[in-house]
Amino acid sequence: MLKLPGLIDPHVHVREPGQTHKEDWDTVTQAALAGGVTTILAMPNTIPPIFDHSTLELTLDAARQKARCDYGQYLGAGPSNADIAASLAPKTAGLKMYLDSTFGELRLDDMTLWTPHFQKFPKSMPMVMHSESRTMAAAILFSAIYDRPVHIAHVSLKEEILLIKAAKEKGIKVTCEVCPHHLFLTKDLTGFTPGRTEVRPRLATQEDVDSLWANLDVIDCFATDHAPHTLEEKDGENPPPGFPGLETMLPLLLTAIDLRRLTFDDLIQKCVINPGKIFDLPEQPETWVEVDENAVYEIKAAHQFTRCGWTPFEGWKVKGKVTKVVLRGETAFEDGKVLAEAGSGRNVRG
Repeated sequence: MLKLPGLIDPHVHVREPGQTHKEDWDTVTQAALAGGVTTILAMPNTIPPIFDHSTLELTLDAARQKARCDYGQYLGAGPSNADIAASLAPKTAGLKMYLDSTFGELRLDDMTLWTPHFQKFPKSMPMVMHSESRTMAAAILFSAIYDRPVHIAHVSLKEEILLIKAAKEKGIKVTCEVCPHHLFLTKDLTGFTPGRTEVRPRLATQEDVDSLWANLDVIDCFATDHAPHTLEEKDGENPPPGFPGLETMLPLLLTAIDLRRLTFDDLIQKCVINPGKIFDLPEQPETWVEVDENAVYEIKAAHQFTRCGWTPFEGWKVKGKVTKVVLRGETAFEDGKVLAEAGSGRNVRG
């Protein structure tokens, strides 16, 4: 039996408030524990989005009642909330800036809207960029201009990882994360309806995937970008982008270790140590994950806890199964059952 620290996932879409038919704080934290994740950081693009005091309290109140693992909540950067965001920073996991398309109050259409956030949000707090290609390059430039750290979400392309590598070599304060679906899937994914392959950033080419693997030392974190949508929505006329991933990240990475594509040190660095440092997270005493590293099985959505009920890795054969999770000395998950009580999770900024 293999014993690991509790994993940290810094990029999770909880869907509460506003879309609890997809997921809520209860189901998402059950899925996290089943995947060996003991801390999640929640994205702010909910309905309503989390961008001021009232919306932050709305989601944190739900988390206090329902969360079964530890959690933090990002605040969304809007076109006119830089002062509010800066004042609320200590209560948040960090600031999320949507530099590419999103909706409503979190849309940042041009770079003049970025400046107040870079100027006012505390440099000691994380700023996470939803950015791709050229907007990612612009975010790195802002990091250099304002001499403050930025974290680039869901890097997926060769050009992106190479630019981040060059920026790090120049001493620019940039970190980044990569999602398992961008490491293991390509745009040639078959066997699904077109809607079920929709994700942002889009699945890329084999050359892009190979470049991510070739530059593992540049990647600071693995993060799921767990983005659950129902099958009805994914198979509809306007399928929303996103994949669930909390329950598949660890078995996929353990399988990669078995295939000698990763090491256990890579796993611990990118799923525990680095996200803990980047997001300034408290340690979880007496917390660990037990894994049967010899268990070989197929990933099945029917066996998962996420409410959305599907996975792009359906039928994949993996090696390594979570058998037990202990959180602060209490058994939170064992033999396929979530034992942690609703509301037992702690706010990392509490």
